[in-house]
Amino acid sequence: MESLSLFPATLTLVAANVLASLYAWLNPAFLMSNVFDIAAIREKREWHRLVTSGFLHLNTFHLFINMFVLFQFGAVVETTIGTAGFLIVYAASLLGGNLWALLENFRTPTYRALGASGAVSGVVFSFCLFAPLTLLWIFFILPLPAFVFAVLFIVISTILAQRENRMFGHEAHIGGALAGVLATIAVEPASLSYFASQVSSFFGGG
Repeated sequence: MESLSLFPATLTLVAANVLASLYAWLNPAFLMSNVFDIAAIREKREWHRLVTSGFLHLNTFHLFINMFVLFQFGAVVETTIGTAGFLIVYAASLLGGNLWALLENFRTPTYRALGASGAVSGVVFSFCLFAPLTLLWIFFILPLPAFVFAVLFIVISTILAQRENRMFGHEAHIGGALAGVLATIAVEPASLSYFASQVSSFFGGG
């Protein structure tokens, strides 16, 4: 139990996402008034949706995947840069992801999305700065170095963002990842040089 006290923010965020999602599933009106909704943000200036939508999920599978990834990577990032630094990275990723989605879909008033994917993406990319050569098992089958996974993640999210009729905010993945990297560098500037040296060594440059 002592080890759990090392990443209290990660545990709190997981709990907040679970509780908010469960409440929203039981209260459709609450869900619809808090999802990421371009029309509501543009016309009614309901800016709170940029934050609240990041704590709601479409179904149990969507929630489980995001929370599993957040717990796995968030715990490492929080113990590496501290609780305050981790919260900065998470908040920047959440807002960065949704602001990116807002810009991408500003002229599409029917666009709606929800999920912590943008924030979680930022946490994963933050992890990649500190451990770029760590093997991540994709679908528990394919091992890839973290920095390779990060590149593929951006490419796949960009492709999926072109699809219509979905509630998963793939645009937020991209914005969240970029915001997470920038926030991590701001909190821990040495992370960038460490990342560069590790990747360089992977390609035989040192």
